[in-house]
Amino acid sequence: MQIGSFIVEQLSEGFFEVFKDGTLHKTGPSVLENQQVETDTGTSTLSVGIDPLFISGYEMNIIVDPGLGWGLDFKSRYKDTSNVKTNLDIFDIHPEEIDFVILTHLHFDHAAGCTFVSDEFKTTPVFPNARYLVHRTEWDYAIGHVGSSIGSFGEKYRLDELYKLAAEGRFRFIERENYYPVRGLELIHTGGHTPGHMALRIHDQGNTAWYTGDLIPSENHLNQSSLPITDTDPIRARKMKTRILNLAYSEKAVIFFYHSLFKKAGKLSFNEHEQFVLNDL
Repeated sequence: MQIGSFIVEQLSEGFFEVFKDGTLHKTGPSVLENQQVETDTGTSTLSVGIDPLFISGYEMNIIVDPGLGWGLDFKSRYKDTSNVKTNLDIFDIHPEEIDFVILTHLHFDHAAGCTFVSDEFKTTPVFPNARYLVHRTEWDYAIGHVGSSIGSFGEKYRLDELYKLAAEGRFRFIERENYYPVRGLELIHTGGHTPGHMALRIHDQGNTAWYTGDLIPSENHLNQSSLPITDTDPIRARKMKTRILNLAYSEKAVIFFYHSLFKKAGKLSFNEHEQFVLNDL
């Protein structure tokens, strides 16, 4: 999709079941008709998509939230699972050509695709020439909450392999409320979902798009004020979500979602109940 001078492509790792303890299982569309209770464990599950973004423009290639990265690791049991690298192959883009990796936050399902374990059992960056952008507040919070779950569905920090990226100086820690890594791209510190969560606004040549990470994970969350079971600060989440949605509506912007199952992008309108509706592009 063209947004000004930028090409934006929504990648996909597929459908997943998320269990209450934070475990993820690869699944297919059929589970969407039957996503109540996993009988062996008695644990409720939630079905989600995982859809990173690829952005190209002004001689820069950017990945936003590279996903789980399943299938990249040595002896991975997920060899048949799509990942950000196999997605990029479709567009004839090599990981070495990525300049920036933007991490809205560091939960495992958004950040694990930053690295893989090589045949030599070494933690290796998937994008060896990229700078990995994350908010300083997010990094500091994640270090103090490794392995802990938030709310009813356990979204976890698992930083084992990310420590090496930090030690090698590959992270660029953002300490501002608004940061512009590339002309036309603005990272906005929203907090809410996690203390250091960021949203991305693309604005170029009069065209605008938003990627909201887990502040608004899918089109089903447009009219939910906040997500108390997963947000660390529901009040801030509600405030920032309202601000972004109103901006996106007034800008006639495209919104991209990370966790939607089928309707992954669109533009906003209101229905007769004054609720937001996502319209097809």
